[in-house]
Amino acid sequence: MVENGEVFSGCNIENASYGLTMCAERVAIFKAVSRGHRKIKYVAVYAEGQIPYPCGACRQVMAEFGDDNTLVIISNGEKTEIYKLSELLPKSFVLKK
Repeated sequence: MVENGEVFSGCNIENASYGLTMCAERVAIFKAVSRGHRKIKYVAVYAEGQIPYPCGACRQVMAEFGDDNTLVIISNGEKTEIYKLSELLPKSFVLKK
């Protein structure tokens, strides 16, 4: 969810060249950014099975367009965990905003 409450969704986009695969979190954030939003308030990640913690690349993108207090909600439908981004990516590297 961005600063005005609008929600953007994403899905994993697989590629035969695994390094070119795009995670759902980044897809959703890039959709928001492409529509002019620069402030992510919440990110919700859902997958069946194991708790789907965001990868490092996704955490870095969240840091670029969120802040330490951006909430990351992670669920597998049976268990839900909520973290501040600063807990998932301590001492993140971002350019001054």
